[in-house]
Amino acid sequence: MHTNASSVLNRLQLNLDRAGVWIAPLSLRVFLAWEFFEAGWEKWNGENWFPSIQGAFPFPFNQLPATFNWQLSMWAELLCSIALLVGLGTRLSALILIVVTVVATAAVHWPAEWSTLSELAMGYSISNKGYGNFKLPLIYLVALLPLVFTGAGKLSLDAFIDRYLKRLNAR
Repeated sequence: MHTNASSVLNRLQLNLDRAGVWIAPLSLRVFLAWEFFEAGWEKWNGENWFPSIQGAFPFPFNQLPATFNWQLSMWAELLCSIALLVGLGTRLSALILIVVTVVATAAVHWPAEWSTLSELAMGYSISNKGYGNFKLPLIYLVALLPLVFTGAGKLSLDAFIDRYLKRLNAR
């Protein structure tokens, strides 16, 4: 009886592993594409509010004009989210979105002042209570990292192009 249960669990794990290389990165890509496209679309349809926070941008972005930063952020969010969705240039797109997220966190979401870790931890929230608001950007960073390190997964244009190039080189 124990052998049967063990065998069933082993087969289940093997099937989950096989499906995981297809589904896990795809789910991250779809989630992140939606979130970043939405942010870029809001910028596309909105007014540039970057001049009011330009001084909070980290170097070198604090040296660039606010209008340029607005355009840079908007296009990075729009184009990289589409690239993530289809899985094209996934590692580069994820890296670019990490930079966008770090800049946004530094300029908008990080607590203005904190002196203890418990004060900093109050910013790990999704609120506007004056302690920062870095929970969601941190979630995005954590979700982007697997795409940087492992790529888009098998259900992507990156994987299709890679398989195609390997077939060409094998000839």
